[in-house]
Amino acid sequence: MDKLYNLGIVDPSLCTDRAVKAWVSFTWGLSDYSEAPAFVIATVLTIAIAPLLFRQFPWRYRISGTGFTLLVLFILLSSRTFIGVSNRLLVSLIPSDRGGSADAIVVLGRGGELRQDRVNVASQLWEDGRAPRIFASGWGDAHAIADELKQRGVPESVIDGEPCSRTTEENALFTAALLQPQGVKRILLVTDAPHMLRSLLTFRSLGFEVVPHPNSLPKISKRQRGFLIYREYFGLLSYGVLGRFTPREAPKEAPIQTASAPKP
Repeated sequence: MDKLYNLGIVDPSLCTDRAVKAWVSFTWGLSDYSEAPAFVIATVLTIAIAPLLFRQFPWRYRISGTGFTLLVLFILLSSRTFIGVSNRLLVSLIPSDRGGSADAIVVLGRGGELRQDRVNVASQLWEDGRAPRIFASGWGDAHAIADELKQRGVPESVIDGEPCSRTTEENALFTAALLQPQGVKRILLVTDAPHMLRSLLTFRSLGFEVVPHPNSLPKISKRQRGFLIYREYFGLLSYGVLGRFTPREAPKEAPIQTASAPKP
């Protein structure tokens, strides 16, 4: 897998600061928390009922009301109907892929459970002649994606990537810093449908012409699917507030440490 190191990426543990790592771990940890509905309901019921036991506590009704509100929200957001409507709204805002060639296929990592389908999509796009190279982006995913692409018959010579990015913002920043100096302007972007809108807007803000080609989500639980979808609504809001969708200059160099390729 030395090919990925040719781009100057080193040990992924050196790629991002601790604050980013902690935030990413926290947000994905919420997914595991949401998978235990009994624990969630017990927690919010405690918030709702416990303050009422302390009559002298001045804010007991406010805290209790917050707890009951959270309970209603959890039940509502966990419903299959609400999850389906929320997903359809996200997907409806994604432009369709009308074909045509691109300079590169960019595949974003989202963890092992979501990896296989996007690898299949990327390899098929390459086999169809849509782009001459595939670029894998993501901490903990880039090497695995490259391995799976090779297993599907994609030559190692057309596979590049960076195993440092932990967020969508870093996916876009590091990809732009590494590919744009090589003349890559038009990309076929591959990620799951809920994640596509935020990814599209972020990559576009850094000067890429983006052709979105979303892959479908695998058979995951209803709550996992809901978490991914609602996480994207929060991501769209936060990225919008931070100005990550407005046009800006891409970094001239990857904002990561570099080193020579390791010896085999």
